[in-house]
Amino acid sequence: VMAAAAGAASPADKERFICIYPAYLNNKKTIAEGRRIPIDKAVENPTSTEIQDVCAAVGFNVLLEKNKMYPREWNRDMQYRGRVRIQLKQDDGNPCLPQFPTRKSVMLYAAETIPKLKTRTQKMGGSDQSLQQGEGGKKGKGKKKK
Repeated sequence: VMAAAAGAASPADKERFICIYPAYLNNKKTIAEGRRIPIDKAVENPTSTEIQDVCAAVGFNVLLEKNKMYPREWNRDMQYRGRVRIQLKQDDGNPCLPQFPTRKSVMLYAAETIPKLKTRTQKMGGSDQSLQQGEGGKKGKGKKKK
């Protein structure tokens, strides 16, 4: 019976898409609170829409689930809601995009790309003071040049 059930859910089914919650990429969270990537690679308060944008742009089959909540997220604000489902693998089990073989590779890519989004760069450009005050902003800038 299990084999039949496993066969029915191919990687192309929506249920088999990987889930990425904004908490996974949030540098304001600890590992215990749900961050899944190194803090120096993480982003400040990413939103599910931003994750969806960068993943769709690189060519993933993406699904945004607006009203899903990360179980460990205590804050019920809309800003913290949402979950992105991404088709990582094709029916035959091969990655859809060869440069992203694992869910971690997708998370790291998203975290690296979100700060470069137009919505992010415009916000930063408007207030120069916040950049000087926060050393975090500078650190991020230096890393990106690699």
